[in-house]
Amino acid sequence: MKLYDAAAVLRSKNSGPFEITVDALFDHAATYNKIKQSGIINKETISKLYNIAPEEITEIVFFDQALGFKVTFARGVSSGSFLDRDVYGAQQHAPLMDLEVEV
Repeated sequence: MKLYDAAAVLRSKNSGPFEITVDALFDHAATYNKIKQSGIINKETISKLYNIAPEEITEIVFFDQALGFKVTFARGVSSGSFLDRDVYGAQQHAPLMDLEVEV
């Protein structure tokens, strides 16, 4: 199953002018726990999906109470600067959409 189909919410946003945060929230604890325990959400996977170096990923955090995780990484260019194509960071969740997950 694709992460897009497993998640109730899959979104991205600015985390300041120099970082992007991607959030995934789930409706069911079993789905969330299976994805969390699989280990598929890690620096290696994120760096491949976003074509960035692992050291550009500043956080991968799982929030059990919210049944979700967040990934924060450096933007290629700062928000609103020349060559920025997504001022709000609202379209940056797309690479995660097609990630295959076991649920």
